[in-house]
Amino acid sequence: MQARISPFHDPETGTYSYVVSDPATRRAAIVDPVLDYDPRGARTSTAGVDAITRFVQAEGLQLDWLLETHAHADHLSAAALLKERHGGRVGIGAGVRSVQATFRELLDLGASLPADGSQFDHLFADGETFRIGDLEARVLATPGHTSDSITYVIGAAAFIGDTLFAPDYGTARCDFPGGDARELHASVRKLYALPAQTLLYQCHDYPPPGREARPAWTVREQSERNVMLNGATSVEAFAAARRARDATLAVPTLLLPAIQVNLRAGRLPPPAANGRSYLKIPINAL
Repeated sequence: MQARISPFHDPETGTYSYVVSDPATRRAAIVDPVLDYDPRGARTSTAGVDAITRFVQAEGLQLDWLLETHAHADHLSAAALLKERHGGRVGIGAGVRSVQATFRELLDLGASLPADGSQFDHLFADGETFRIGDLEARVLATPGHTSDSITYVIGAAAFIGDTLFAPDYGTARCDFPGGDARELHASVRKLYALPAQTLLYQCHDYPPPGREARPAWTVREQSERNVMLNGATSVEAFAAARRARDATLAVPTLLLPAIQVNLRAGRLPPPAANGRSYLKIPINAL
């Protein structure tokens, strides 16, 4: 039995979230859910999460997992809110500990952000397997964009986070703390070693004019057509191209708010004495 995969697209951030369900048992996982956030007013909202909730309820699904492919820098995670609504366990790659340590120091978060991964219900190791109902899922460590990046392989589908974008766009950037273009090249080689018809479900799509957003491409399509890293691209050529491209990129608009929420498994920072949560913005630090 193959997984049923239902994509949800957030046009504001270009993010794809996925409900992955087992038709036989109606058990499910949600991959990379988005909490809406307006940086101008520092306000959260739940339109995207509400659409997922309506789908889960309408389909009679029971949630086993909330799966993060990495600690995102371009959107806030809704994992905590969905766990509160539907249950399930929040999982992320074990490399999140090093990301927590880096940003705890940068943001001077101290004891409010333990760098041990304890905010999550489970930290996945490379090669680990787990189940969604009767479906078996396998974890591939795919670092390079970030040190905690992982891929979830479920049958003929792989949820790859930011490792690759659409073939006409390329790959993830590698200039974040813990990023490494040579590691990303090796990670993409792991993906290209999957069966050719495996669908690689990406976390984002930024389509050019004339092409609609699309959640997935096959291994064959990516390995033949990816403009930055196809099956013939050498590690030296990719590292040079990635460095040149990254030097032109701005800091993501939501990096600072997103990372402070996402490293807490989708929870806002602990409230101050007045009951409000606050985000820290370091001046001239990035």
